[in-house]
Amino acid sequence: MAEKLRELRHEVLAVDRNEQRVNEILPLVTNAQIGDSTSEQFIDSLGVRNFDLCVVAIGDDFQSSLETTALLKEHGAPFVLARASRDVHAKFLLRNGADDVIYPEKQMASWAAVRYSADHIFDYIQLTDDHSIFETAVPAAWIGKTIVELAVRQKYHINILATKYEGRLEPLPGPAHRFRGDETVFVLGSNRDVQRFVSL
Repeated sequence: MAEKLRELRHEVLAVDRNEQRVNEILPLVTNAQIGDSTSEQFIDSLGVRNFDLCVVAIGDDFQSSLETTALLKEHGAPFVLARASRDVHAKFLLRNGADDVIYPEKQMASWAAVRYSADHIFDYIQLTDDHSIFETAVPAAWIGKTIVELAVRQKYHINILATKYEGRLEPLPGPAHRFRGDETVFVLGSNRDVQRFVSL
């Protein structure tokens, strides 16, 4: 996450009590410090009120995660995102100051279950409990036909957000777009309608 935030041109400070981890991440972030995030003095020295986002990604010590979250909020961190592995952890993190909680393992497991449930699903983004975006192969019966000929919205109750062919993305293809072999489509719809579509 630190590496991706830096790639997105954010200034990133990484903190860990393990010197080896700090040395490994240092080339990938703006700055890194060795320190104990459960120490009030150390948290105070960081000036956390100046950061837009503080991420507590401690995965193997829930007590430290809880203490760090509480200290960050007490010292003025505007937004604290904490990692949880179970619902009970999330409940305590939110009570102790976390503004939001993520479940990386749970979310990845859910994504993988959908992604690998069929050979022709290449990606999946859940928008709500009921609606998702899927990247999937163009059904064989669609090849050579246009969006308007197939009456995609009326017949399948899905919206085509984009197509991808030979690595090039075409956002919002028009009604005259003719589908090709080896093309993928990004479709948005209710989970029920999209699942029915990807099973074609």
